[in-house]
Amino acid sequence: MTIATRKLGTSGPEVSAIGLGAMGMSDLYGPADDAESIATLHAAVDAGLSLIDTADFYGSGANELLIARALKERRREDVVLSVKFGSRRTPDGGFQPVPYDVSPAAVKDRLAYSLRRLNTDYVDIYRPARLNPDIPVEETVGALAEMQAAGFIRHIGLSEVGADTVRRAAAVAPISDVQIEYSLLSRGPEASVIPTLRELGIGLTAYGVLSRGLLSGHWTATRHLSAGDFRAHSPRFQGENLQANLRLVEALGRVAERLGATTGQIAIAWVAAQGQDIVPLVGARRRERLAESLAATGLVLDADALAEIEAAVPAGSAAGERYAAPLMATLDSER
Repeated sequence: MTIATRKLGTSGPEVSAIGLGAMGMSDLYGPADDAESIATLHAAVDAGLSLIDTADFYGSGANELLIARALKERRREDVVLSVKFGSRRTPDGGFQPVPYDVSPAAVKDRLAYSLRRLNTDYVDIYRPARLNPDIPVEETVGALAEMQAAGFIRHIGLSEVGADTVRRAAAVAPISDVQIEYSLLSRGPEASVIPTLRELGIGLTAYGVLSRGLLSGHWTATRHLSAGDFRAHSPRFQGENLQANLRLVEALGRVAERLGATTGQIAIAWVAAQGQDIVPLVGARRRERLAESLAATGLVLDADALAEIEAAVPAGSAAGERYAAPLMATLDSER
């Protein structure tokens, strides 16, 4: 199988048509398995998947170190590393309260540590994970542009920002892409963010395309979540919300069966079908899940299939917010 490529905006890099989000390999989704994670990263790169997304706060740096170990055995030029910064951790593994540190000084400081942990001279795309309302986005992007001019980053990205912020940022420096949650259960970006990105020639990398596993077809109402799994506190995984969302997944599963695919593959293919300027990120932590996700790149959804999927999971049908209220309040994209 050959993975097609897509270009992230007019100024961004050409990447595989599907990317790998590495967060779950080190953090927030329960116990980690470094050996399987490295094997999965190797399998991804060997299959032609080039875009790997991480953050300096995933596992308090452990995720970057893990990726560096995996890439020691692969060519750096075959990988497009997308790195987020800004969130702060505590020694016990928790997160410090917002606001995020995206000051110009933090841009340079956090980048220095990421370069060392990733064992690389440059990051392909560097982006703030969230914004700080007390720090103008122009200041953050200005510092990123300095690092780009110095050769330490190749492209500037953003994450979870609204249309107005995108315009302000793009007035300072070219933006390759905006990373934002986008799936059959999270359709918010369609209102203003996606139209603005297309107007400005900016790509979109969609995370959460399987809605943290809900749309995978593998989730059950009785699944036990460990203390370190943030989904235990996510509204969409609670009580009646979970039951309602699983009914939507069951409906999607019936469509997938008729189309000869898995539920997760249909969910991924739907996101990819929303435009050539959109690259879905999958959070596969194991090789078998990666293989399932990669097969989605070969699915072609015609108008009838898209209509059937839309009928199974209509826009706005998700039960519960995608984050708990305190985290929702930090999202510029939701304002």
